[in-house]
Amino acid sequence: MNDTPDRMTGPDRPAGDEAEGVAGRMAAGGGAPELHLAQPDEDAPDEQAPATPAGSALPDETVAGPAPTAEISTAQVIEAILFTAEQPLTPARIVGILGVGTVREVRNHIRALNRRYEEIGAAFRIEEIAGGFQMLTLSVFNSWLRRFKQSRQESRLSQAAMETLAVVAYRQPVVRAEIEAIRGVAAGEMLNRLRELGLIKIVGRAEDVGRPILYGTTRRFLEVFGLSSLEDLPAVEELKPPEN
Repeated sequence: MNDTPDRMTGPDRPAGDEAEGVAGRMAAGGGAPELHLAQPDEDAPDEQAPATPAGSALPDETVAGPAPTAEISTAQVIEAILFTAEQPLTPARIVGILGVGTVREVRNHIRALNRRYEEIGAAFRIEEIAGGFQMLTLSVFNSWLRRFKQSRQESRLSQAAMETLAVVAYRQPVVRAEIEAIRGVAAGEMLNRLRELGLIKIVGRAEDVGRPILYGTTRRFLEVFGLSSLEDLPAVEELKPPEN
């Protein structure tokens, strides 16, 4: 292959405990059947492989899966295993998970899967890495995947960031001094970070002495937290723990 794949891979509150609650809400039989798996579509050249236990040869058929109408093939099981695996798996490890078959048969199935992926124009392949196999996306998709990873990182906020964002969301438009009075700590650095992430913005200046900056949330804030509008924020009363 020419392309080298990459890994797929707001509230009125009297004390700090309530801001934490707001931030949390915002963020917020008979044994297994025995499987007889199908043979690979083709034979690969002989290679050194562990012997198959007696009586565990792969038959040329598929078998009923968990649902009465479903059929599960060996290739499908291997595909599911590699799709879920976070690290490369050796052929021997895959054989061990299957419970039947040989290393050669596993390699044959992987070759057949890759041919099918290429035929349908799939965005991924099964690649051999450090002696094991792993499902990876093609490098042509790197730019989009980087954007996706960045958006995920942006939505992972620290507890301090979530508390600051909650105060802004519920009190907006709000000045920095009010945020610091509610949280009890300096908020300048955290406000700058939230602005960099596009979650809050400057919405004007207060009429107080010195005309301090007013902060509010952005459309990006609504997107990250799955809100249609600020009216979808939970009421402050909902955030208070139930009384015993």
